[in-house]
Amino acid sequence: MHRRDVIKQGIIASLVIALPNSLMSFTKYNDMEQNKNFEVIIIGGSYAGLSAAMVLGRSLRNVLIIDSGKPCNKQTPHSHNFITQDGKKPAEITAEAKEQVLNYTTVTFHNDLAVSGKKTETGFRIVTESGKQFTGKKLIFATGIKDTMPNIEGFAACWGISMVHCPYCHGYELRNKKTGIMANGDRAFHLASLVNNLTDNLTILTSGKANFNEEQLAKLEKHNIKIIESEILEIEHENGQVNNVIFNNGNKKAFEGIYAALPFTQHSDIPTSLGCEVDEQGFIEVNDFQKTTIEGVYACGDNSTMMRSIANAVYRGNFAGAFINKELTDEEF
Repeated sequence: MHRRDVIKQGIIASLVIALPNSLMSFTKYNDMEQNKNFEVIIIGGSYAGLSAAMVLGRSLRNVLIIDSGKPCNKQTPHSHNFITQDGKKPAEITAEAKEQVLNYTTVTFHNDLAVSGKKTETGFRIVTESGKQFTGKKLIFATGIKDTMPNIEGFAACWGISMVHCPYCHGYELRNKKTGIMANGDRAFHLASLVNNLTDNLTILTSGKANFNEEQLAKLEKHNIKIIESEILEIEHENGQVNNVIFNNGNKKAFEGIYAALPFTQHSDIPTSLGCEVDEQGFIEVNDFQKTTIEGVYACGDNSTMMRSIANAVYRGNFAGAFINKELTDEEF
């Protein structure tokens, strides 16, 4: 056989081997381009959104996930307190979850940012940043929240690495270390009570006059928990690892880890534009089934609960998917 023919046959053979996966990807993309009407649109493709999608995919529901690929824990090096995944990088958990979810052929993933939503006669219309429009009978918002960073030099670079929000997610790694709590009042006292079990070197940084009642002050003194009221000027760090806190009075104190209670905003304003109510803390109001105050709209994950962890997001996403499937079933059966 001529050498050119041998090469040609080899190329054809390679194409045949690669064809199934390529064809599957093309077919799935082409299906989305042709069919822009879905039973359920999930906005947010991280832990809660993917968990909801798996439930719905296993029930053969036609589902679209829209996600822009910017999770709030992008800077966090390792995830903890999620059984079977303890210590893994958050991005690895998401990638594995996405691969498993997309094995269900009725689930489609669209990398884009949902920017607006509108109620229609048959459900909802979602418009994305790229100008795409999709309709769905039901919506799930798994959009998370955005932390509002304080105007302190070095803080943002440390957030999720050595400046953390949750002792259940990060406390074990900060055990027996010089630890700070950036908060005041009841929130600071609550964190101190939890963290006190993990370290005997604990300082509350109030950045202003401390706001504790007499009983709280007595307990803090009993456990040798110090309070510094000076305003924080800068966080000295190395690649996100806290070294020192510098105060506006020129003093400096060494720390190895700091908890911070930050204000937040909703990552997406589409839920409120549709009429979904939020509570006093800023979370989307949901009932026991993750249903919002607007019929046909669900919310799950960090956007609707103060229990901010991967395990909780997966649980609530699973719940939302199951009850949307029940709602669809009740309407059709």
